[in-house]
Amino acid sequence: MLKLAHKELDVWQKTINLITNVYKLTNSFPKDEQFGLTSQLRRASISIISNLSEGFARSSELETKRFFDIARASLVEVDTQIEVALKLKYITEKDIIELTEISNHIFAMLTKLIKKYSKIKKD
Repeated sequence: MLKLAHKELDVWQKTINLITNVYKLTNSFPKDEQFGLTSQLRRASISIISNLSEGFARSSELETKRFFDIARASLVEVDTQIEVALKLKYITEKDIIELTEISNHIFAMLTKLIKKYSKIKKD
């Protein structure tokens, strides 16, 4: 494993927690959702951290911001899929209390990073 600075950031660590929660939550989904909502939710959560990590590895601020934008969009995708799971009654509001808290923190942190890299390009 590479020892990279971005792995020490709160946003990276919180995203690992989010992914863990998503995997645990989707374990209870119906088996016929294995290749549907379960797979989609898991892939979207992995996409958050993948794009976050790739953004930190980019050499230009514009590319870095772009990957942070994609990471945030993937988080919104996870949120939407959780809403669908709620409507389908695969989960309850109680099941997602921690996931909601983590998601809100990640969204705020990604927004802050995006704004930071937006200002760099404007100056």
